[in-house]
Formats: sequence, C-alpha cells, structure tokens
Amino acid sequence: MKTDRLIEILGANIEPISPRRLRVAVVLALVAGVTGALCLMLATVGPRTDIGAHLPSLAIKLGFALAVAGAGSAFLARSMRPGQHSRRLLALMWLPFIALGAAAVAALTTAEPASRGALVLGTAWWSCLICIPLFAAIPFAALIGAARNGAPTSLARTGAAAGLVAGAFGAAAYALHGPDDFVPFIAVWYSAAIGLCALVGALLGRRLLQW
Repeated sequence: MKTDRLIEILGANIEPISPRRLRVAVVLALVAGVTGALCLMLATVGPRTDIGAHLPSLAIKLGFALAVAGAGSAFLARSMRPGQHSRRLLALMWLPFIALGAAAVAALTTAEPASRGALVLGTAWWSCLICIPLFAAIPFAALIGAARNGAPTSLARTGAAAGLVAGAFGAAAYALHGPDDFVPFIAVWYSAAIGLCALVGALLGRRLLQW
C-alpha cells in the first residue's frame, strides 16, 4: 500500500475536538471528583469533632488545596488538546507550593529549636500520606475519563496534571479530618501526598490515555 493512501485511510472520519465538549467534560469531572472525595472521607474517617475551633488553619489547608486544584485544572484542560501546552500555567501550578513553603520556613525560623520537629511531623503524618491518595482515587478516575474526550499528546504530563488535581481534592477532603494544623506540617506532608498523586498519575497516564 502506498504511503499517501495509508495516510488517507488513517485520516478518514476524524472529527475535530470540540472545545465546548472538553470544557463540559472537565467541569463534570471536577464536580464528580470533589463530591467523590468528600463522600469517601465521610464514609471512612469522618470530619474532626473540633473543626469549629480551628477555622483559621482549615482555611489555610483548603486555600492551599483549592489553589493547587485551580491551577492544575487550567493546565489539565489545556493539555487535553494536541500541542496545547503553556509554560505560564505550568509555572502557576508551583506558586501555591512556593507560598506555603515560604510560610513554613518563616514559622520554623521563629519557633523554638526544640519544637521544630513537632511542627513538621505533627501527630499523624502517616495518616496524611495514606488518606489523601485514597480520597484522590475517585477524582483521578473522573479526570482521566474527561481527558479521554480529548487528544493529549503528552500522556505522562496530562496524567500528572490529573493526579495533581485529584491529589488537591483529596487534600481538601482530608483537611476536614486532619488533626495537625501547623503550617510546616501542611507544607511538607500535604505537598508530599499531592506530589505522590501527580507521580502516580504520570505513570498511569501513559497507559490510560492512549488513543
């Protein structure tokens, strides 16, 4: 078979990707992801009983998680279309981590040396590393399903973005339960758990997003 004829056959009946269809798919996946993460948290560990007394720290946790989710969602939506990559959005995803990291360094600098270890380790760092990826499972599945409506060319990058957003939703859900409120703890363990989700997303994206 001639090369030109093969290209003609492969290119037949290919419909252009609808931006509106992708936007709807992403929005539905985000809603399903948030709902799924919250329901899974309520069905397993439940919210902390003294949450009303810790609203400032809860605001920090949720603000960080939602900032990561927002920047990651913008990058994910763009990466679902062929050749649509943005270094500006990629850099934007780092800003919440940098801001929280700077606040953590400031908190550790002003704290007593003997208490710095407790500020970082808290009382349940292991719970953070387990629960956030667990709560991220449903959002990740929903986001991968949405990404399959597009035609990403960098499967690992798109999978990592889906994992990042899913991890951020998992972190937001865990924030309602997590007993540790120190900024250094949030900066280290919430970031580590979200990063783990992004890494797993990159690995799985290569297989799940093939088209």
